[in-house]
Amino acid sequence: MIYFASDFHLGIPDHAKSLEREKKIVRWLDFVSRDATHIYLLGDIFDFWFEYKYVVPKGYVRLLGKLAELTDKGIKITAFKGNHDMWMFGYFEKELNIPVIENELVFESHGRTFYLHHGDGLGPGDKGYKFLKKVFRSPLCIWLFSKLPPAIGMRLAGYFSSKSRLANVAKDEKFYEDNEWLLIYCREIIKTRPYDYLIFGHRHLPLYLELKEGPLYVNLGEWVHQFTYAVFDGITLELKSFEGECPYIIRKKGI
Repeated sequence: MIYFASDFHLGIPDHAKSLEREKKIVRWLDFVSRDATHIYLLGDIFDFWFEYKYVVPKGYVRLLGKLAELTDKGIKITAFKGNHDMWMFGYFEKELNIPVIENELVFESHGRTFYLHHGDGLGPGDKGYKFLKKVFRSPLCIWLFSKLPPAIGMRLAGYFSSKSRLANVAKDEKFYEDNEWLLIYCREIIKTRPYDYLIFGHRHLPLYLELKEGPLYVNLGEWVHQFTYAVFDGITLELKSFEGECPYIIRKKGI
């Protein structure tokens, strides 16, 4: 079994609720580890993450310990950089034996071709964010932030996380068929190469869309409100919710 999840956003809206969610994620990892051969975490595991040379963010010991336990048992885990935790510089690889993917990953399993990406900055529009993404990932920006003492840098990051929309509002994502940037992006990339499954995070809306062109587009949703994940059993890919039904999943055929 191959499992996919994204957008845990650990750290928001506060320590108590983040800890409660972290424990739920650990329960999910225990649950899937019974038959998992590979687990893909498609970004925004943390609402903020920055690895100083000798310092990593405080907390998340239950999750990090569980990930280490699973890789020690031989379960493969791959993580992706998201737009909230793009500043990963080797800690996951060295301490957890988890490779970290910068952008997209394409692989084949059981004769099916998968395209994976966190999803940020893809498709048309959102030019402001695309510019900021280049800035935030630039060596200069990383160097400048690294010069801030961790106490200041992490406090600043915590302030902005506390103001994020996901931390402060009820679930209000809407599906706009004619203006779904990732859906438009999917239609573009399948013109150049056939894929069976296109899987993303970032959108914060769990989507299971069977495209009229043939492939399946899945968005994994998030774990602040929805607790959704995908699983591939070698034949089919399903989008599920953990410990309860998720009313937000949108399923469409021939879209």
